[in-house]
This record gives sequence, structure tokens and C-alpha cells, in this order.
Amino acid sequence: MQVKSICGSIFVILAAISFIQVAPAAAQLVPEPWVTVGGKDGSVTYGAGVKIFDLGAEIGRGPNSVSGVDVLKFFSFPAVSPYVGLGIYGDRGVAYSGGVHLSPPGNIFFGLGYHSIRGVNGNVGFKF
Repeated sequence: MQVKSICGSIFVILAAISFIQVAPAAAQLVPEPWVTVGGKDGSVTYGAGVKIFDLGAEIGRGPNSVSGVDVLKFFSFPAVSPYVGLGIYGDRGVAYSGGVHLSPPGNIFFGLGYHSIRGVNGNVGFKF
């Protein structure tokens, strides 16, 4: 009789657990990668970046094959994330950048920005 009671209790507990919905933790690391293409002085420029917790990093290639890396700070609002950044680009030295990422509903986001070495650029990215 005691075995029936234990089996019944286990069944009730398992049934209750099956109704619990699991959601990602608020502190879970969810990166937002993007690619960027632009131009300056008639040259095509490109790069790729990632954003985590309102901080970002972007690697890029500018005119005359100069490459570098930028560190970005985002200011997140519900649908818009403006950003500013500083970078190092080989013999060109320090670069600055700024722009905005627009997040419509869904997993895709778009952006527009300016980079002192890579010029005006457009971004497209994916939210996990």
C-alpha cells in the first residue's frame, strides 16, 4: 500500500514539473553578431562585430588594406541602440566611430554608422 502512495506522489510531482515553462536566465550571455560594409574615398570597407551587455568589439578593414579593432559602448533603449567607439588601426593610429543599431521585432537588426577610417557603413546582425 505504501508503494502505491509513493508511486502516486511521484506521478503528481512529475505532472506538475511538466507544466513549468523554462525561460533563459536574465543574466545569460546572449551575443549579437553583425557584419558591416561601407565606403570611404571610393574604397569598399568592411568588418564584423559582436555586442554583449551593451559593450561591443568590431574588427574591420579600411582603405589601403589597413586593419584594426574597435571597442564600442552601446546605450540600449527599447528599439534603438546608439553607440560610440574607439579603435586602433595600424599606422593610421586611433579611430573613432558612432552610429545606431535599430531593432525591429524579430531576430534581425540593422544599423548605420560612421567610422573615421572606414567611413559611412551599414550593418546587419542577428539576435539569438
